[in-house]
Amino acid sequence: MPGENLSRDEAQERAALLSVDGYDVSLDLRSAVGEAPGGADEPRTFRSVTTIRFRCAEPGAAAFADLIAPSVTAVSLNGKDLDPGEVFDGARILLEDLAAENELVVDAQCAYSRTGEGLHRFVDPEDGEVYLYTQYEPADARRVFANFEQPDLKAPFRFEVRAPEGWTVWSNGAGEKHDGVWRFAETKPISTYITCVVAGPYHYVTDTYTRTLDDGTTLEIPLGAMCRRGLARHFDADDVFLITKQGLDFFHDHFDYPYPFGKYDQAFVPEYNLGAMENPGLVTFTEEFVFRGKVTRASYERRANVILHEMAHMWFGDLVTMAWWDDLWLKESFADFMGSFSLVEATRFTSGWITFANNRKAWAYRADQLPSTHPITADIRDLQDAKLNFDGITYAKGASVLKQLVAYVGREAFLEGARRYFKRNAYGNTRLTDLLSVLEETSGRDMASWARSWLQTAGVNSLTPQVLLGEDGRIAELSVLQEAARSHPDLRPHRVAVGLYRTEGDALVRYARAEVDVHGPRTVVGELAGAGAPELVLVNDDDLTYCKIRFDGTSLETLKDRLGDITDPLARALCWSALWNMTRDALLPARDFVDLVLRFAGRESDIGVLQMLHTWADSALTYYAAPAWRETGGRLLSEGALRELRQAEPGSQHQLTWARFFAAVASQEADLRLLRGLLDGTDKIDGLDVDQELRWAFLRPLAAHGAADESVLAAELARDDTASGKRHQVRCLASRPSAAVKAQAWAQVVESDTLSNALVEATIAGFVQPSQRELLAPYTEKYFAAIGRVWAERSIQIGMHVVRGLFPALQDSPETLEATDAWLAAHEDAPPALRRLVLEARDDLARALRGQSCDAAAAG
Repeated sequence: MPGENLSRDEAQERAALLSVDGYDVSLDLRSAVGEAPGGADEPRTFRSVTTIRFRCAEPGAAAFADLIAPSVTAVSLNGKDLDPGEVFDGARILLEDLAAENELVVDAQCAYSRTGEGLHRFVDPEDGEVYLYTQYEPADARRVFANFEQPDLKAPFRFEVRAPEGWTVWSNGAGEKHDGVWRFAETKPISTYITCVVAGPYHYVTDTYTRTLDDGTTLEIPLGAMCRRGLARHFDADDVFLITKQGLDFFHDHFDYPYPFGKYDQAFVPEYNLGAMENPGLVTFTEEFVFRGKVTRASYERRANVILHEMAHMWFGDLVTMAWWDDLWLKESFADFMGSFSLVEATRFTSGWITFANNRKAWAYRADQLPSTHPITADIRDLQDAKLNFDGITYAKGASVLKQLVAYVGREAFLEGARRYFKRNAYGNTRLTDLLSVLEETSGRDMASWARSWLQTAGVNSLTPQVLLGEDGRIAELSVLQEAARSHPDLRPHRVAVGLYRTEGDALVRYARAEVDVHGPRTVVGELAGAGAPELVLVNDDDLTYCKIRFDGTSLETLKDRLGDITDPLARALCWSALWNMTRDALLPARDFVDLVLRFAGRESDIGVLQMLHTWADSALTYYAAPAWRETGGRLLSEGALRELRQAEPGSQHQLTWARFFAAVASQEADLRLLRGLLDGTDKIDGLDVDQELRWAFLRPLAAHGAADESVLAAELARDDTASGKRHQVRCLASRPSAAVKAQAWAQVVESDTLSNALVEATIAGFVQPSQRELLAPYTEKYFAAIGRVWAERSIQIGMHVVRGLFPALQDSPETLEATDAWLAAHEDAPPALRRLVLEARDDLARALRGQSCDAAAAG
C-alpha cells in the first residue's frame, strides 16, 4: 500500500511542522455482531469519525494524516469538504494549504481485524459471544481512526463508543454510558499507539489501590481485571490484583512520581500477538495468562513479571516516550529490567534474577549473534524496521546492560536519575542524551563513554578465566580473557564477580569471590592470587554483566562430572546457560549437552531453569545433533524423561514439568502406548492429574506419529469445545504424518487469508514436525517461491509468522543453505524487513550445520 510504511525522515519532517492539540474519536461498533453486510468476501467494517485539532508551524504547507481503511466517506479540513477519492490513497490523507490552526474531520469505514492488528474481532466458539480489543504498536491505531501515527506527536484523546446492547466498553480513561453511548474522560497527552478500546461481554472484577503520598494526600486508583466469560471460572483475579498492588507500591516507593493515568484496568484478551501491551489505564494481556489447568510456579512468575513490566511502562514509555523507534530501548529495556527488579524485591518471586539469567538472557545471546544484530540504540529507518526491532536486543540485552549500569553507577544514583528523568520530561518525548544527562548528574560517571561501549555497539563478548598455579598448588595468577566476534570486534568494560568453587562434603561451593573491572583482552584479578586451587572458576558470578561465559579446562571437566553438586541455584543456572551457548557455538557436542541434562536436570530445584533445560535439550536433539545420532538421542531423552517422571514427587510441579517433557520427546511405540493409557485411564502415574491442557499435550505426539486420527481429535474438541481447544485441535490436525494433511495446512496458511492469527500460528506449529523431515522436503522450493508474495499481500504480523515459521530449518543440509543464498542473491531489492527474517533463518541453519559437524566428530 503506498505510504503505509512511514519512514523516520517523514516522521521528523511532520513533527517539525505539526503539533497536535487533541483528538475526538467516535466509533460505532454495533456492526461487530450479526451478519456482515457485505457477505464473506467483503471485510466487516465499523464507522470511525475522528476530529483532530492541530497547529502548523508553516501556514500554507502540506502534510498528511494516517489511515488504513477500506473506504472514507467524508473528509473536512477547516470546514472545507475534500474529495476522499482525491486525498485518500488507502493509507494516507493528503492535507494541503494548512492554516496556523486546523481542524480535520474524517468519517471512515474501518475494518475489524483477524490478525491481532488494529481492532481485533473474536467470536468465542463456546458461546458465540463476540469480543473486541485494540492492539496498535507500533503503528496500527491508523486502522481504527485517522491520526498522525508517530510517537512524538502526543495529544489528549477523548473517545466515545456505540456498542451492542449488553456490552461493556473500556478505554484509557474512565467511562460512563449515557443514552446508549460510552463516553470516556480525556486522557493526558499520550502517543497514538498506546490508546486502547476493549469492548464486549467480558467478565470484569474490581478492586482498589490506596496509598498515602508524602504530602499527606491519599492516592486512590480503581483497579479492574477482565477476561472472556468462558474463562471466568479459571480467572484468579485475586493474584493479579496482589501483584498489581505490590508493583504500585514498589514504583511509588522508588520513582517519586505518582501513577499519572487515573484507573488501572487489565484485560486478558483472545488471539493476542504479544505477551502484553502497556496502554495507560487499560493494559492488555494474552489470555494465555489465565491458566486453564495446573501450571508450575514458573508460569505464575512469568505472569507477575509481565504485569510489572507493563506497569513500569506507565512511567518508562507512557509518561515519557521515545521520539522515534530508534530509542525503543528507552522504554523496553527499562521495563524489562524493572520487571525483574520489582519482581524480586516486591513479590513472592524472590528468585527472579535466576529466571532472568537463564531464560531472558538466552533470548538476548541468540539475537546478538544473528547477522541482524544491532546496537541497543538502533537505526530504525521505517515502521517495518520498527516492527522487527521488538527483539532480544531491545528487551533482554537492554535489560542486561541496565543491570550492568546499576552495578556501574550504583543503585541509588540510577533510581535518582530515573526520578529526575520523569519530572523533567513528563508527557514529553526523549532521546538517548536526555537520559544520559541525568545519569551523569546523579552518578558523576562519564555516561557518554559507557553509552558508546554498551548502547551504540553490537555483539556479545566472551569472558574466559585463565588460572596459573604456583608450586605450592595455590593460584599464582588468575586473569580474565575477553574476546569479541570478528564481525563485532569491540571489547567492552565489564564489572564482574569472579567466583572460585571447590568440593566441601558432597557439594560444590564458592569459597572465594572478587569483583573486578574487566578492560581490554586480558585483566588480572589480583585479589584472588594466593587462593587455593579451584575446581571451578565462574566468571560473571552473580550475573552482573552481559557476556558469554567460557570455562578453563579444569572447570569444564568439573562441570561434566559435578554440575548437579553446585549448591547455589544462580551459579548453577549460569553454568547451564554457558554450556548451552557452547553447544550453539559448536564448542560442545549436542550429545554431551543431552547427557548433562539426563544426568543432572533431575536435581534442578528451580522449576523455571528445569523447563528451560527441557527446551534446550529438545533443541539440541532437533537441530545440533548429528543426524545419525538423532534416533538414539531421542530414545535416551524419552527414557530419561519417563524415569524422572516416575521418580518425581506425586502431584509436584516437577512431576508436571517432566510429564510435559516426556510428551514432547515421546516417539517409541511404548511411549505412545503409555500416553494413550494416561488419556483413557488404563494407565496411571501416582499424583499426575491429566487435566484438559495436559490431555492436549499428550495428544500432540500421538497425532504427529499417526496414533491419533481426525476422529480422535474431533472427539477431544467435543470434550473441550473452547477457543483454546480449537487451537489445540488445529495444531494436532496439522501435525499428522500425511502428505495430504501437509498440503492442506500449507494451503490454509500460504494460499488463503481466512485463518485468524492464532490459527495461523497453530497450523504452522503443527505443520513443522522434526519427525517428518522427509514429508516436509517438497516445501523448501515452495517456501522460497511464496514468501515474496505473502509479504506483499498479507499483514506484517502474518507475514512474520509465515516467513519465520515455515522456513525449511528441518531440511538441514548444505543444499538448503544454497537455496537460501540463491533467494537472497536474487532478491536484493526485497523489503529489508523480509530479507532480515530470511537472513536470520539462514544463520540459524548454518549454526545448526556447524553444531551437527561438531557432534558427528564426537562420535569418533
